[in-house]
Amino acid sequence: MTAPARIAIVEDEPELAALVADYARAAGHAPSVYHDGAAALAAFREDPPDLVVLDLMLPGLDGLALCRALRTFSDVPMIMVTARVEEIDRLLGLETGADDYVCKPFSPRELMARIKAILRRSGHGGAQAAAAPQQPPAVAIDEDARRIAIHGQPLDLTPSEYGILAALARRPGQVFSRARLLDLAREGNAGLDVADRAIDSHVKNLRRKLEAALPGVEAIHSIYGLGYRFDT
Repeated sequence: MTAPARIAIVEDEPELAALVADYARAAGHAPSVYHDGAAALAAFREDPPDLVVLDLMLPGLDGLALCRALRTFSDVPMIMVTARVEEIDRLLGLETGADDYVCKPFSPRELMARIKAILRRSGHGGAQAAAAPQQPPAVAIDEDARRIAIHGQPLDLTPSEYGILAALARRPGQVFSRARLLDLAREGNAGLDVADRAIDSHVKNLRRKLEAALPGVEAIHSIYGLGYRFDT
């Protein structure tokens, strides 16, 4: 039997924390609640959970500081929650190490769906997952040859397309701004077009090429106001 996922909810609003915990419990997870960042960090150092739902605005040690500290010793998946919807806050949170972002007010059902998707990507599944046969990776990146294959099928990519897709595919589920994608794609590719909007054109071409290898699958997702995310 699969063990329930341990979901840590770091939220200083008691009613909201209790509501999210109730939904998590109903979804078959094992929630724990922390009302301040310092207590959560101390607990995570002892025993990291399977996923963290982290409020950005916390008393004392805030969400971004907790996220940075946690990333020094753990890659636990993390969803940030905040009432501050400015784009810079979102990008800062994601580039600090968060895996997803929701803004208050949010639907608890939507949050549970995001938790389910992230746990699936991270391979959480307890005993059943451990017994499952290991599958070959869907995406194979050959750094030396600067080639990418999908399920063993090489893609015909331009240098710019390779740089962008490699940056996305190395961190599936992570949202990248156009500027961040450009920075990552420039590594080892000094000739990459430096205009932000050039990313949109390259992504359009990448989607067309990925469709041939992944029929019916939208591998590159547009995240409104943020940028792009890769999932397979």
